[in-house]
Amino acid sequence: MNLLVTGAAGFIGSAYVRGLLAEGGDVDVTVLDKLTYAGTLTNLPIGHPRLEFVHGDVCDADLVDKVAAAADQIVHFAAESHVDRSIDGAGTFVRTNVLGTQTLLDAALRHGVGPFVHVSTDEVYGSIETGSWTEDRPLAPNSPYSASKASSDLIALAYHRTHGLDVRVTRCSNNYGPHQFPEKVIPLFVTNLLDGGRVPLYGDGRNVRDWLHVEDHCQGLDLVRTRGRAGQVYNIGGGTELSNRELTGLLLDACGAGRDRIDHVPDRKGHDLRYSVDWSKARTELGYRPRHDFTAGLADTVAWYRNHRDWWEPLKRGARP
Repeated sequence: MNLLVTGAAGFIGSAYVRGLLAEGGDVDVTVLDKLTYAGTLTNLPIGHPRLEFVHGDVCDADLVDKVAAAADQIVHFAAESHVDRSIDGAGTFVRTNVLGTQTLLDAALRHGVGPFVHVSTDEVYGSIETGSWTEDRPLAPNSPYSASKASSDLIALAYHRTHGLDVRVTRCSNNYGPHQFPEKVIPLFVTNLLDGGRVPLYGDGRNVRDWLHVEDHCQGLDLVRTRGRAGQVYNIGGGTELSNRELTGLLLDACGAGRDRIDHVPDRKGHDLRYSVDWSKARTELGYRPRHDFTAGLADTVAWYRNHRDWWEPLKRGARP
């Protein structure tokens, strides 16, 4: 069986591919990745006998058609994903996240490829003061990034309803773990602190996120791929809600730094106060449960960055490791 995985030189996609290849079995993986600033081949076991890497853009219809023609199933990670960058300029997000998804869906439809797992985010729901979102919650995105992902979710589901394509959408909470590009909060703060620097905390730090270890996310994704139902949306959560202020305190402690290393910076435009997903559907239907304790997972993540300066230092300089 040949599985096409887009965007798998990035953080979550590469973790998914490494996990699949480590399991053994008969799944051959083709990775399609543009290798933008956040993607690096050092995230992948290049040379593995069951891995083929194709360098290219998910918006390149001819190339996408070629790789989709050889695929049995697709897991679609390829996306621009950093909210701050989307605020500064939304064009790349609309192109990659919306047009790229539509290009891939067209190719999957032509060649009868399915399941097609579309990997999305809890940010499409907007902000919730209390309780947790279920999958039938109306979408209310507040950033250009989350709006582009909501658009791609809807077009993916439309291909199921209109054409009968086996599309399955996942919406995850905030991921953490090794190999995450150091612009996201945990690796940014950890690498700054390991370099003796300071950390920028938005506003009053009250914004709350649910934290999900990347390997737990990948476990959930593969359950959706292998056991999920066509046309369905599945939330994938981690079960650990923390304010950014609480998270910052944990990271400072883990790096042996004091609170005097915090820079309080103006809040992000349109900053959602709280995200929280109800993942009981994935638990009940698929048997999904997070396996990583957050305290241990965070300690392991900090240790990974401490021991892998050769990976992240070049990225922070704008180079490749």
